[in-house]
Amino acid sequence: MNWYEYGPFTIFDVETTGMHPVRHRIVELAAVRIDCDGSLSRFQTLINPRCAIPSGVIAIHHITDEMVADAPAFHEIAPQFIDMARDSTLVAHNARFDLSFLQESLARCGQEPWKGKTLDLLRLIRRTHKGLPSYSLQNLRRIFQLDDPFENMAAHRAAADVEWELQVLEIAFNAMMREEEPPGFR
Repeated sequence: MNWYEYGPFTIFDVETTGMHPVRHRIVELAAVRIDCDGSLSRFQTLINPRCAIPSGVIAIHHITDEMVADAPAFHEIAPQFIDMARDSTLVAHNARFDLSFLQESLARCGQEPWKGKTLDLLRLIRRTHKGLPSYSLQNLRRIFQLDDPFENMAAHRAAADVEWELQVLEIAFNAMMREEEPPGFR
């Protein structure tokens, strides 16, 4: 059995204006869906947060106010993202962070919250690969020598991060499958 047959999975990542989902906003959303047959679909968009992006945050993800000035608002892209993720397990590295921003943004624009399954990739990779010096996505990228799908795209951009997370998800599932059946999801 292939690891993705336990899916479908939608790996997603957000970049934001800060760390608190109530006070801050999403400025980029990307996702890769892998269906049970192994087929992939992708989604990525910048999002106009309707507020200034703090310079300290720009230094991390390099998304500027000018870059999002003509981007759609979250409420404009939410239905497309939810349609993509429907009937799949949402996966994120440190899912609590990304999911809290997604839920708050959905609520803010009058959409139903995500009620489907979720999987925290950070918890999963800690379980399957104990004792690594760091479980940051960038450290995992170096340790596992992950492919760079965007030829040196900066870290902390959602589209690159979801591609690396997809590779880490495969590594973690393959490790679990060598040991036991993968667990159920919450």
